[in-house]
Amino acid sequence: MNLPRVGDGWGVRKYWWFVGGGIGLCLCFVGLLVVGTYSAAAGVGGAGGSVGLAKGAVPARYQPLVQKWGALCPAINPALLAAQLYQESGWNPRAQSHAAAQGIAQFIPGTWATHGIDGDKDGDRDVWDPADAIPSAASYDCELAGYVKDVPGDPTNNMLAAYNAGAYRVIRAGGVPAISETQNYVKIIRSLEKSFAAPVGRVQPSQQAAGAIYFAQEKLGTPYLWGGNGTADQGGRFDCSGLTQAAYRTVDIELPRVANDQYNAGPHPSRDQLLPGDLVFFSDDLSNSRAIHHVGLYVGGGYMINAPYTGAVIRFDKIDTPDYFGATRVTKDGAAALPTDLPEA
Repeated sequence: MNLPRVGDGWGVRKYWWFVGGGIGLCLCFVGLLVVGTYSAAAGVGGAGGSVGLAKGAVPARYQPLVQKWGALCPAINPALLAAQLYQESGWNPRAQSHAAAQGIAQFIPGTWATHGIDGDKDGDRDVWDPADAIPSAASYDCELAGYVKDVPGDPTNNMLAAYNAGAYRVIRAGGVPAISETQNYVKIIRSLEKSFAAPVGRVQPSQQAAGAIYFAQEKLGTPYLWGGNGTADQGGRFDCSGLTQAAYRTVDIELPRVANDQYNAGPHPSRDQLLPGDLVFFSDDLSNSRAIHHVGLYVGGGYMINAPYTGAVIRFDKIDTPDYFGATRVTKDGAAALPTDLPEA
């Protein structure tokens, strides 16, 4: 299990601290707020389709490539292409798997020899160069989509199934074949797609958020511990992402251990659409989710419960600070889709 990197705390910031009866009043306020929010949001629909990219979800140096090549054919979109690249390599252009898959798009040498293209028109096809590998991933997707274009069903799902199992099996099955690995791959990429897409309209409210908030409330006043997972040998202490991971574990959702990976566990509501239970993130680079250094659990009214930094305790803090990056509405499918065994550089 990966521990958070140095800086997964917060640094000193202005904060709101409750004492005495103020804590009880605040907890009552939060409880009422959760009930009221979910009652009001019960009729809110889903986000709908989108081909825009969520803020900072794709590292800034790759965003123009993903936005451009993600529109290469109707079967793909930028968010889907981003989901594939993240699932394959975690945006690591030097990634290499045990099966010899290489680069940010994880092409094996034989596939690259046939399907790699010179995306940047510099005269070579370099699997290690994202300017070639990202266009090649999109081109390969579209080529597969062409092979299965007459197969019944969702063309994107059929394309993803062809990517995993081969076009012949999709054609023979008349759609996504009854192969558990292939069906799971399609589900993973379509779930991750939602975490990379800029939502259109309102994001559907979470059904598990209240339980996560209850857990975090119970930990108020607990001292911070860098790398803390709340275990007995650590005195029940947490760091920021350890707290949010443990809170969602109580409602049967397993989040990654590190804050910047937790950002991809669901769709991203805008600041004015936040609901209690959303994860809120803070970054050293407001254009790049990989630079996220802190996470908290939103409780409403512009406040979160968080484990801030060494020497502090789990407490309420305001979210509106210069390093506020964005939010994620955690979903079970979104968390389950996140890669857990990315190839190393």
